[in-house]
Amino acid sequence: MIHIETAILDKIKKPGDIHNLDMDELVTLAREVRQETILAVSKTGGHLGAGLGVVELTVALHHVFNTPKDKIIWDVGHQAYPHKILTGRRDRIHTLRQPEGLSGFTKRLESQYDPFGAGHSSTSISAALGMAVARDLSGDNFESIAVIGDGAMSAGMAYEAMNNAGAMHTRMIVVLNDNKMSIAPAVGAMSNYLSRLISSKPYLTLRNMAKKVAEHLPEALEKAARKAEQYTKDFWAGGNFFEEMGFYYVGPIDGHNLSHLVPILKNIKNDHSIKRPILVHVVTEKGHGFDVNGAECEKLHAVAKFDVKTREQKKAVASAPTYTNVFANSLLHEARKDNKIVAITAAMPSGTGLDKFAKEFPSRSFDVGIAEQHAVTFAAGLACEGFKPFCTIYSTFLQRAYDQVVHDVAIQNLPVRFAIDRAGLVGADGPTHAGSFDVTFLAALPNMVVMAASDEAELAQMVATAAAYNEGPIAFRYPRGEGTGAVIDTNPQPLAIGKGKIICEGSDVAILSFGTRLAESIKAAEILKKENISVTVADARFAKPLDAELITKLAKTHKVLITVEEGSVGGFGSHVLQFLTDNDLLNKGLKVKALCLPDYYIEQNNPDVMYDEAGLNAGNIVETIRSLSGNSKVKALY
Repeated sequence: MIHIETAILDKIKKPGDIHNLDMDELVTLAREVRQETILAVSKTGGHLGAGLGVVELTVALHHVFNTPKDKIIWDVGHQAYPHKILTGRRDRIHTLRQPEGLSGFTKRLESQYDPFGAGHSSTSISAALGMAVARDLSGDNFESIAVIGDGAMSAGMAYEAMNNAGAMHTRMIVVLNDNKMSIAPAVGAMSNYLSRLISSKPYLTLRNMAKKVAEHLPEALEKAARKAEQYTKDFWAGGNFFEEMGFYYVGPIDGHNLSHLVPILKNIKNDHSIKRPILVHVVTEKGHGFDVNGAECEKLHAVAKFDVKTREQKKAVASAPTYTNVFANSLLHEARKDNKIVAITAAMPSGTGLDKFAKEFPSRSFDVGIAEQHAVTFAAGLACEGFKPFCTIYSTFLQRAYDQVVHDVAIQNLPVRFAIDRAGLVGADGPTHAGSFDVTFLAALPNMVVMAASDEAELAQMVATAAAYNEGPIAFRYPRGEGTGAVIDTNPQPLAIGKGKIICEGSDVAILSFGTRLAESIKAAEILKKENISVTVADARFAKPLDAELITKLAKTHKVLITVEEGSVGGFGSHVLQFLTDNDLLNKGLKVKALCLPDYYIEQNNPDVMYDEAGLNAGNIVETIRSLSGNSKVKALY
């Protein structure tokens, strides 16, 4: 049992308890919050590095500002674990990302101290601006503060929000958490003095006065005065990009030095003469104060449970390769044969497996940052010039680029290959990261081919299919985690477009599966076989184009037809139902049921439990077939 001293933290029941702490107590509190964060994540796993990087910043923000009246909007939410500890959730922090526990992200329903929910990046400035404008329209009085990481600043939405904020001259605070740069050693009292001077009211007042004086000078002198003022500002505060966007820039500041952070934030809070948005540039180190063995490459972005003493992660022994690794190796296999194949990721090289591709083909690999919209149109441009781009994005993040998928790829019928990782329910990350909607929004598009792998062997074939297909856009989806142990062909061959396959044949009921629910469909058939119910199981492989011949055969030779998929309504099952009605295949007494994700967001849990709630496991499929079948053998089972 690990014991940590938390004398100060034990007294903090709400952020208001931090307001009267002196500097020594704040430093101690930060140390205790860091220890508490490490201990909590060691038990649950999670996004450790971002939170450790903002411990001092979190303490400083809650010390200076009056939350929840003042709004702190944490971009993404990965960095919010210390925030949760300090806002009345310490007693539940060990339930992070667990069933019925705390969310791994900020969540409005969880706490009044979470004014805005976050799962995807780069939304904080927009939300904070909206709250600031609402404040002004209502005649209210509070600060609106966005805390955004430097990585999230690569997304266009952040700049759209900054452009709007700068033009509106609305007071709000953006804290840029810059954790790419290393922090130089402190230089003592002078460093503290300069930090105070940069944001002190007298300095800000002098700058404002200089601007007002310059406005009344002759043009030549005005230009000279503005040039001198700009030089002075750059000398003290660095760069002018954010100023050009209309922001009042302060920084850079050592984000791990509370004696720097606190006075600067206090000066900003108390100086109400600044009537425009303010950007505070804070330099931090991701994972500050701790390392976990085996997680060094990404600075603890996400870790499994680990031993606090040895710092070894407790990873389960893999029984089969992950789908992500199978995709990565399959893409390498195809790329070695075809130098036109290029790979694109949006800030997730290791998460998508493209770090392997980048190592072998660095000139053909592109990480565009958190910029999914750009990634898709960038891929479209490559396709225009005869290259074969594999745009590899998590399902939940591809949603952000739907307009580009429609207008820049599908309408122009460009052969962009979409490799869609994390399809279906993903477990501990919950609904913000579930891959629920990709089939629905992709299969609705003309020209689009949509596939889903039932196992890792089929995934390898789909990579080969996408590499060979050059008639237009093509997408294939696959889940998070380990495969089934299927044997992968050393030289996978392309699939025939729009063709599924029958796994086993029966006469009473047909189960048409799309994706990795195939294994559960086979289990259901085996259960029903013991009850003398004859079941056909088919692997659709394609949601678009559908296998018309296969579906027609199943509809004409069975009394019940069930479709099964790990996606939302409007996806594969809806397309099958449309096909059946269009071809008058429902007039023969056929009973049809489309099993898909329910019309609500399923909260974090073990994926098997989540799929059981969704009604997509073998037992659920069996119950559905029993309820639909008119067979007396089935009725007798009730």
